[in-house]
Amino acid sequence: MEAIILSKNQYDELLKKIDEVKTSLDKKQKNPKDIFVDNQEFLQLMNISKRTAQTWRDQGVVSFSQIGSKIYYRMSDVEKLLEKNYRKAFKK
Repeated sequence: MEAIILSKNQYDELLKKIDEVKTSLDKKQKNPKDIFVDNQEFLQLMNISKRTAQTWRDQGVVSFSQIGSKIYYRMSDVEKLLEKNYRKAFKK
């Protein structure tokens, strides 16, 4: 095994470049909250019928995007829906 010796400046520069690469990779990875799911995935995720999803959209219960006949839901909106309707257990 070969050992490599770095000066303090070289070591600091290497750490700086590693940090830049990490920052770049972090920016390129999508935040799960920015992911959209289509209507079919939403139905399966929530275990609901098409009619229930339609009712929720009509009543403004969940936000959505529509492109032509395709409907999409942002995962952050699905999380908000679940958080808004979360009921904490009253017995311990």
